[in-house]
This record gives sequence, structure tokens and C-alpha cells, in this order.
Amino acid sequence: MTTPAAPETLEVALAELRPALEAILMVSDQPVDHVVLASAVGHPVADVEAALTALAEEYDAQRRGFELRRVAGGWRYSTREELAPVVEAFVLDGQQARLTQAALETLAVVAYRQPVSRARVSAIRGVSVDGVMRTLVTRGLVEEAGQDPESGAHLYRTTTYFLERIGIRSLDELPELAPYLPEMDDVADELARVEGPRPAAVDEALPAPDDRGSTGGTSSTGGTTTTDETGETDETTEGTGA
Repeated sequence: MTTPAAPETLEVALAELRPALEAILMVSDQPVDHVVLASAVGHPVADVEAALTALAEEYDAQRRGFELRRVAGGWRYSTREELAPVVEAFVLDGQQARLTQAALETLAVVAYRQPVSRARVSAIRGVSVDGVMRTLVTRGLVEEAGQDPESGAHLYRTTTYFLERIGIRSLDELPELAPYLPEMDDVADELARVEGPRPAAVDEALPAPDDRGSTGGTSSTGGTTTTDETGETDETTEGTGA
């Protein structure tokens, strides 16, 4: 009595596994978790992980125009980094698809200080960010993350789509840029300028700056009015830089 050769059966299964994974990832418009992929193809998670790694290495060795990357907790195809300028010229030429400098700066503040209120972002940047925040929310880069327990202000954080767009798995992989943002003590001073004077009793009752939010994003000190990329007006606080 003879028994089937298990290794040959395994090789056949793995040979069918890679094309199946390629097909799923090709039609997916977002990163797909390896556990989800394993469930879809009916193979053990370990086999799927090995197949995905092998595919990624194969594409790298062949210097293909695309690569298989693990981002935002899943796997997806993306353009090879050195070919990005070619794709950018083709896709973005003549289109206003890029964020403005104001939006990029606001997004950076949210990324490094999240969860954070609009008023605190305004204090850090020195301008009202209401219109810019609406743009970031609309584009799926920022989302609401509850309310500040003290003030009731809406808090904001970055999304999984944000991680995907910048090509990292988690916020832990963000570059060490936080030290270049104002310290929280400085932010508290700027926040006071944005919110206006408070009664002394209220100030004494408030927690430390790190634990405090705000309900407002408009300066009470007055200032000039500018228009952001959304066509909505932002107010710039007098005497405060961007």
C-alpha cells in the first residue's frame, strides 16, 4: 500500500495559493489583512504569510514597476517608490489633488498631538483651522475621536487611510518630528490667546494642558480673514505666526 507524497501535494497547494492571493489583492482598493486573505483562500495563516513574503521578494528581485507592501495592518500593491514621479506626472498633472501647505501643517499637528481639539491645533499653528479640518475629514485623513471630558470639545485623530497614504503600519513609525512642535506649556499660552480671558476660578479648576481641550476655534482677539483651499474663511490671530 502506497501513500501520497505529502510534499508534492503541499507544493501544488502553494503554487495555486500565490495566484489566488494576487487576484484578490489586485481587485482590492485597500490593504487586506493576512487573516482575511487566509480565510478567503482557505489556507493556514502561516502559509499565506509565507506566500505573501515570497511574492514581495519575487517582485523586488524582478524590479517590477509595482511592489507588494505591508501597510496600515494589511497587504496591498503599490507603485515602486523610484517610479513615483512618473506616475505622479501621469495621474496628477493639471489636477488639484495635493493638499495645501496649510492642510499639510494641520495634518502634521493632528498626527503628533492626537487626539486633539481644533482649538488646540489653532493654538499651535496660530490660525483658525476650521476650514482645513473639514477638508482633512472630507478626504478621510482625519476623523472625530470623541469629546474632551472637561470642555466637551470634539477631538480629532488620524485615520487608517492616513497610515496607508504615507506608507506606514502604525503611528509608532512616524518620524521623530514631535520635538519641533511647540511644547504644551507654550500651546497653553497660545490657547489662552485663542479663547480669550478666563475667570480665575475656572483656570484653577482646569487640569494640566495635556488633558485639556477647547470648544472654540475662532479667535476672540480679532484678526485678518484669509481663504483656505476649501473656499471657506479662516481668521488669523493677531501677533501670532503660522
